[in-house]
Amino acid sequence: MFTEKDLRELLDCNAPDAVLSVFLNTDPSLGNADSYKLRLRNMLKKVRLTEDVAAVERYINMEYDWSGRGIAIFSSSKIGFFRAYPMAIPLHDRVQIGDSPVIKPLANLLDSYGGYGVALVDKQGARLFSFHLGELKEQEGMLGDSVKRIKRGASSSMVGRRGGGSTDSSAMDETIDRNMREAAEFSIDFFESNDVRRILIGGTDDNIALFRSQLPKAWQSLVVGTFSANMSASHAEIHSKAIEIGRAENKKRVQRLLDIMVTNTAKGQGAVIGIRDVLSAVSSGRIKTLICVNDYHEAGYICKSCGILTVEPAEHCEGCGESIEYVPDIVEAAIAYTLRSGGEVELIHDFPYLEGDNKIGAILRY
Repeated sequence: MFTEKDLRELLDCNAPDAVLSVFLNTDPSLGNADSYKLRLRNMLKKVRLTEDVAAVERYINMEYDWSGRGIAIFSSSKIGFFRAYPMAIPLHDRVQIGDSPVIKPLANLLDSYGGYGVALVDKQGARLFSFHLGELKEQEGMLGDSVKRIKRGASSSMVGRRGGGSTDSSAMDETIDRNMREAAEFSIDFFESNDVRRILIGGTDDNIALFRSQLPKAWQSLVVGTFSANMSASHAEIHSKAIEIGRAENKKRVQRLLDIMVTNTAKGQGAVIGIRDVLSAVSSGRIKTLICVNDYHEAGYICKSCGILTVEPAEHCEGCGESIEYVPDIVEAAIAYTLRSGGEVELIHDFPYLEGDNKIGAILRY
């Protein structure tokens, strides 16, 4: 299962020769193993890294179990580096060679589908699930004290008479409150241990509200959606809801970031749009959130001495005077630089403000 730790390892990998990065869509609904192997062979035909091509094909033919919907593979025989990450979410086919692994598709997956927690609640307990990149990671459950229904008799409505009264009702309310409090505490421990960053709550409206009220404000802020469900819902139902709500929430979140970027760029403070301004901000470590159209690629140059990125051709770096190096995709380099410096990356598919050289923008730290 691909994690932030794996992403960091890929970011730290730099080969003296080349790294082969391969992304293959293996969604069972689109074909079978033989058709995917044929497509992969066609993708690798023009790759001249013989040992790395052999390593990729050996893994696909002998080790990959075809249970996922996508696979990301990285190989550099010169440094003995080989990593393969099966995915429960489809990936777009892609082959690329560079001095470091291509991390843009995986960074996008982590940001969109990583670290989801689901709490399915009723008045007696909770079922908890952790989903990461579309895959069920962990599940647990807890059951509190039984909540007994009060049967009111018709003979009397007075307290203490047959049919019950405020004492019984108060006892039931106390049991429910205790169960919800314990369920919330249990959930927080579960979410912390599974690095959950976004929370979905399922149940009835009343139970969702009760459970949410028991969460500390810091955890309430991580709740991105709710849905109707009963405690006997299947894993498939819960997974489907998590993906559906997660996609909708992610779309809203990205739109909010885009609105901030466009507004602040118009004001001339706190954001920029355009490859030149973005690379300048990346080079100075000012990126808080990098926003880029997913299929945007641009050639550029990097100064390996001082780290400046640019699209302007020159023999020597304007910053330190050292020679600069041509790279076929400066956007990929900008993403890697941003992630290494603690910034975030958002990849989008379409946005009217991001066109031409303006297919990239950023919200700045300062």
